[in-house]
Amino acid sequence: MVKPVIGIIGNTYNVENRFAVQMAGERNLQAIADVTGALPLIFAGNPLITDISDLLSVVSGVLLTGARANVHPSLFGAEPDPRHEPYDEARDAVALPLIEACVARGVPLFGICRGFQEMNVAGGGSLHPEIRDLPGRMNHRMPRLETGEIHPDPAVVFADRHDVQLVPGGVFARILGRETIRVNSLHGQGVLELGPELVAEGWAEDGTIEAIRFRDAPGFALGVQWHAEYDPQDNPINQALFRAFGDAVAAYRAAS
Repeated sequence: MVKPVIGIIGNTYNVENRFAVQMAGERNLQAIADVTGALPLIFAGNPLITDISDLLSVVSGVLLTGARANVHPSLFGAEPDPRHEPYDEARDAVALPLIEACVARGVPLFGICRGFQEMNVAGGGSLHPEIRDLPGRMNHRMPRLETGEIHPDPAVVFADRHDVQLVPGGVFARILGRETIRVNSLHGQGVLELGPELVAEGWAEDGTIEAIRFRDAPGFALGVQWHAEYDPQDNPINQALFRAFGDAVAAYRAAS
């Protein structure tokens, strides 16, 4: 049987500051391949290359991944600041209308970290470039050494860092079979104001929104702030999310 295809958005990247490429982390690809039962397919986060209508005629689901670049502030009415670079405006130009199209058509959509943030902006919300600067918030960025360098051990970087409290009886609580989970944390930017098209279903201990869904989406349209792609092969929380995504993709394909 031919597997369904899940599109994974690419990020703009320059190799050796000379060669423009579209890049997607292998853990995203492996998560799709290992857990959802689908075939991962990278598509360009560049509106000059990717036609959304054509893309959605090929894929049965879309994964919006995390990325180094922040969503450009002009998209939610804020001023850009060199301190919060880099930006990836080409990806922004694909991701936001793609989110709207997926929600409208019922194409299963799963947003992770930057993808979660893109979903909030597409739904009419705003972001803060450094959540840790808000009163009462913790540092959600990845662990660093005393020298300021990123910790060299991925097991430390992606270790569970804080709890997330889920809405009782909500979509996430039903998928995960519990109301409190523990997740990793590797982000600076985060939700400031939730978009009116979205519902928040999970919060970190400091009040930071960590899990969202589109209110009126006819299909799977969920986003998480943590990096669920890191270990869904072994982590029961992240595995359940990717399996639910895979089930939605399979159902969408069967109905198409």
